[in-house]
Parts: sequence; C-alpha cells; structure tokens
Amino acid sequence: MRSCVTKLPLTAKTVLTFLPALVLACLASAAKANEKIDCGYPLTQMEMTFCAQQSWEQADRQLNEVYGEALEHMTQMDSMLPQSLKGAADALKDAQRAWIPFRDKACTSYGFLARGGSMEPMLVYGCRTTLTKQRTEELKELVQGLGN
Repeated sequence: MRSCVTKLPLTAKTVLTFLPALVLACLASAAKANEKIDCGYPLTQMEMTFCAQQSWEQADRQLNEVYGEALEHMTQMDSMLPQSLKGAADALKDAQRAWIPFRDKACTSYGFLARGGSMEPMLVYGCRTTLTKQRTEELKELVQGLGN
C-alpha cells in the first residue's frame, strides 16, 4: 500500500524555507500572550516573572533618568568649586560604576533561595527592583542637596 502523503525531506533548504514563518508565528504568539498578562494579578510563575522583569525595567529607566539629573547637578557643582575641591561628578560616576555590579551580584546571590527553580528569575528581578529603587532615592538626595 502506498501512502498518499509525500514526506518532505528534512534538508537545510526545507528548514530554511519554513523557519522564518515558524519564528514569526512564535513571536506573534508571544506578543499576544504579553498583551494578556495583568501584572496587577499575575496567575502563573511565568506571569509573575514577566511582571517582575517589567517592574525592574521601569525602575531602571527611572534610575537612569535621576542619575542623569544627579550627574548634571554634580557637574554644575564642580564648575563652581576651586580646582582643589572638584571631583563630585567623577565620584558619582565611580560610585555608580561600582554599584551596578554590586546590585547584580547581590541579586544573583538572592536568587539562590530558589536556585534552579522557576521562581529564581522572579526573585532576582524583584531584588533588582528593590535595590534600584533604593539607589534612585539616594540619587534624588544628591540632586536635592543639603538645602544650600
């Protein structure tokens, strides 16, 4: 008995022909899934991790904005100081460059509470959000100064 279905040979050409369509279908599906996630009430671990990532990304954007303001403030402060007292902007840059790896390593270690589990990335993102918000507040204090 002969099959009426012809099997496609699995060649590189066949794979390359169908791969773009498959990738587009997957991306469209993922984008559609993201539209449905309610971060006010995530239901699954995947949703909780997605929402934690979104929260961290938002906190990071705000941090970058406030860091820019703080750096501008420190640069302006440097411009008014005698040469022997300058260094506010450089000190801030050095502090920020040291803080970023600290945050990342501290949060990686926090993720070990659920090492290898589906909850680990959510814990890392949550930690990053918390530390990033704390750092943003510290930078706001630099912008506001001591009232002088």
